[in-house]
Amino acid sequence: MSKTALIVIAEGTEEIEAITPADVLSRAGVDVTVAAVGSVELRGGHGIPLRAEMLVEDCGTILFDALIIPGGGRGAEVLSKSQWVTDAIRRHFEAGKIVAGICASPAVVLAPTGILTGKHATCFPGLERRFPSDVTACDTTVVVDGNLVTSRGPGTAMEFSLRLAELLSGAQRAIEVGHRMIVPNM
Repeated sequence: MSKTALIVIAEGTEEIEAITPADVLSRAGVDVTVAAVGSVELRGGHGIPLRAEMLVEDCGTILFDALIIPGGGRGAEVLSKSQWVTDAIRRHFEAGKIVAGICASPAVVLAPTGILTGKHATCFPGLERRFPSDVTACDTTVVVDGNLVTSRGPGTAMEFSLRLAELLSGAQRAIEVGHRMIVPNM
């Protein structure tokens, strides 16, 4: 049975941080679902149309192998205000599932849930100030600490996605996907 991932988007989501994980994980054999807060048809942070398969509420309390929260300042703020998103983050984290955030979302969406407590994490430069004092802020492109995966921003979306592919589908599969996509240094 293939692994599953849920990518949650909202109005203002950073497009590359939503599309890249969906694409890479699909190539790695992961069953990817994209769900949205507010509306299934929305615009990303740069005005590019995005479309989700369903609203987050339609996912109910299903646990996926990975829950992925893209950034984008406006999108992260919208996601942080969703009780469903907050509950899903806590539910997935407590169940030992992968919870991943990139760009603004580690600081704006994940930190308020308490899951970063005592962890190493990264985020868009400058937003570390929003981390609780007991979070070790790292300036590396991708940080994995247990079942928590965080990354810095749009330019790290491919590395972030390939790391998720490795965690969900194995190193060999992630390397194969990277090679087929002509990712440097794979």
